[in-house]
Amino acid sequence: MRMRPTLNWTPTGDPLPGSTDLEPVVEALRTGGVLVLSGAGISTESGIPDYRGEGGSLSRHTPMTYQEFTASARARRRYWARSHLGWRTFGRAEPNAGHRAVASFGRHGLLSGVITQNVDGLHQAAGSGDVVELHGSLDRVVCLSCGDRSARRELARRLEEANAGFEPVAAGINPDGDADLTDEQVGDFRVLPCAVCGGVLKPDVVFFGEAVPPRRVERCRELVREATSVLVLGSSLTVMSGLRFVRQAAQEGKPVLIVNRDPTRGDRHAVTRVGLPLGTSLAAVAGRLGLPATAAGSRPA
Repeated sequence: MRMRPTLNWTPTGDPLPGSTDLEPVVEALRTGGVLVLSGAGISTESGIPDYRGEGGSLSRHTPMTYQEFTASARARRRYWARSHLGWRTFGRAEPNAGHRAVASFGRHGLLSGVITQNVDGLHQAAGSGDVVELHGSLDRVVCLSCGDRSARRELARRLEEANAGFEPVAAGINPDGDADLTDEQVGDFRVLPCAVCGGVLKPDVVFFGEAVPPRRVERCRELVREATSVLVLGSSLTVMSGLRFVRQAAQEGKPVLIVNRDPTRGDRHAVTRVGLPLGTSLAAVAGRLGLPATAAGSRPA
């Protein structure tokens, strides 16, 4: 039986102090072979809030779980109404300086790979290639019956037609693209079935309480084995899906470096945690390495 997913984590013991020294990050990248593991914190400067930082969405919002989504038609109506509205804002987000710096590191051969816990596609929009999307992507939709995958923009078009006049004002947007709406605002929003078999549609993302596909996990483990060091960017590492790779790196004797303003669940495995904003920090690192990090990156039209 699946346990309720871990949504929050409380630090115990003496936390690793947040440093302001970027030199360990610069030196790791200069050595090369760095595996980046990114979380919601790298996308906050693109207007997408994180879960657990200051003003994080978990203070006002409990994410939909896989069990709730699959068990209840009412829950699916609530999810799709909120997600459809959130997609309009979420889908317009653009890469920020942090994403562009990571892409620059990759272009100049300093990275062995990028694993992201985010579902926003901003690493790819900034120019990073071969990104492993640990939790999937909101750009795609999957049918739980026949397995058909399709573009989110096509479902968005169908939902617009089926829900003409649906224009509620959301209280906020969450890292999973879910907008904050009341039950009254959701109303009788019409949920659409799979166009192929009539089955239940779900965004092609890993919900809380859902397992990451085993082949994807193994690919990430391979990337850790191949890496020289692991650089965590903007993740509290609260959930095991990301923390396990930090633990693996530490067990293999590979340095773990973290750039995150708040303490993380992985601090005890790290050689340093830089407690500075990500965009300016990564741009500064790129500058010290003599790399351009300001090339424009945007979503495909």
